[in-house]
Amino acid sequence: MPLKHSIQDDMKAAMKGGDKERLATIRLILAAIKQREVDERIELTDADILTVLDKMVKQRRESIAQYSKAGRTDLADAEAAEILVIQAYLPEALSEAEIDGIVQAAMAESGAKSVADMGKVMALVKPKLQGRADMGLVSARIKSQLG
Repeated sequence: MPLKHSIQDDMKAAMKGGDKERLATIRLILAAIKQREVDERIELTDADILTVLDKMVKQRRESIAQYSKAGRTDLADAEAAEILVIQAYLPEALSEAEIDGIVQAAMAESGAKSVADMGKVMALVKPKLQGRADMGLVSARIKSQLG
């Protein structure tokens, strides 16, 4: 079943079950998907939806950092709860060793020797890690290995 249909089915289940917090987050997910489909006039694939979900998680992590800095733990907790719902639709996260293996293979394949070659490595790594690892951390890891 396509990911979008799975999310829509979960929305119906949350409506019937009266789970208001989960329902609100699922509606945000579907709104983000629909917005991208309307903007680009395309039907999103599962890979595109994973990109949208990954972006949503990243935004919420940034919000949590800001709310925590401002002492608003109530808002940070709400964002953390949304992350849990969104992550349910993302593939299982990779371990540090798995990420390192993919990065090393990409560096070897691209022949990267310096930070100037980072774009080549990221182009190979991103499709394999999208939604399964924090791309900001992956980027920093590649930079440290090339630098």
